[in-house]
Amino acid sequence: MADSTRRSQFLALYLVRFAGRFGFAALVVLLPYYVNQLRVSGLTTGLFYTGFTAAQLVAVVPLAWAGDRYDKRLVLLACLGLGGVVYALFTLVSTPGALVGIRAAQGVVVTGISLLTLASVGELSTPGERANHIGKSNAARFAAAIAGSVTAGVLYPLVGFAPVFWILVALYALTFLAVVLVLRPDETVIRGFPFSGLAFNRRIRTLSVFRAQYAVAVTLVRTWVPLFAGVAAARGGLGMVALAVSLVVVAEKLTNLLLQPAIGSLSDRYGRALFVFVGGGAYGLVALAVPFTPAIGAAFGLPEAIPGVGYVSAAFVPLLVLNGLLGVTEAFREPASMALFADEGSDDEDSGVAASFGVRSLVWRPGSILAPMLGGWLMGSVGMDWVFYVGGLAAVTGVLTFLVVLVRDHGRGALTEW
Repeated sequence: MADSTRRSQFLALYLVRFAGRFGFAALVVLLPYYVNQLRVSGLTTGLFYTGFTAAQLVAVVPLAWAGDRYDKRLVLLACLGLGGVVYALFTLVSTPGALVGIRAAQGVVVTGISLLTLASVGELSTPGERANHIGKSNAARFAAAIAGSVTAGVLYPLVGFAPVFWILVALYALTFLAVVLVLRPDETVIRGFPFSGLAFNRRIRTLSVFRAQYAVAVTLVRTWVPLFAGVAAARGGLGMVALAVSLVVVAEKLTNLLLQPAIGSLSDRYGRALFVFVGGGAYGLVALAVPFTPAIGAAFGLPEAIPGVGYVSAAFVPLLVLNGLLGVTEAFREPASMALFADEGSDDEDSGVAASFGVRSLVWRPGSILAPMLGGWLMGSVGMDWVFYVGGLAAVTGVLTFLVVLVRDHGRGALTEW
């Protein structure tokens, strides 16, 4: 395949990744205002997220199987078409039940786009460049997260919810067209059910020990940082204006966007398990500091309002910095972890890259489904701060368990050899 053709296909896949994340990021910013507007309980707040992740759990296996068995391009186009319909339906949301249902459909779309783009990027890449290309794909996702967060934060106070979603419908239509014109049909066919073999893969089992716990950490922290920033003070949040919430969310995405490709290249050269360990552990330590941001802001005498912006709380700058650091830690972990799963799906002709990423997603789902419910309960019973304490500890215990299993099953050198 000519280099120019290969490069064009990578760019088309990066655009798909951008579109998939744009909508997710916009909803992250808008959901706190649904919580305020609909006056829902902490448990119902958890359901907004659990419905999304439950749908992802159901969708993983059939979408990954279809991607390996048939043409990934056609399955990806189906997901993009469904995405356009789903975001059009968001303009009709008026009750908590409708929001939960449409969020579940969004979960199917996000899962399909993520699985199929990552699998396609992994197959197009050689092993020595895989984490770098996955890092670039993730960088496109984080660029979308920034654009989606800022778009929602700016437009919502001016025109409400609907225009944000019509922008998304247009973006999905453009992306659909790019895939039709640029991405080549997928000729890789994996017969049978590759999930069964991957379930007994020793490296995947070792990674899963970490990933199952880490899912709780990331879901809690990533979900509740914007809630902590935007939910009214009476509910345990800081009550910042929408633009301030957007900037806090963007801080994590921006640092991740800037660092992932370069750090992914380092993990290609120096071993990936070490980057997973360091990134995961650092994430937990930073998360534990989030509840102390109001005290930090007060200690430094930081302003609670910005002229022309509105109320941001004295915690705004410390929270912005800490969320940026969370993005740095994820830049270490994420491309290395994804490349390890892609490696295992590519090494055996009976395995599939989509199935390998499917296993990766399945391991994540129990924690990501239960964590919002746990977070909602913590928020309503002992306070929002405990969401971050539990999330930080889950990350720390996850990396320590990973290290123990890694050394026990693969030897003391495995941390730097993988």
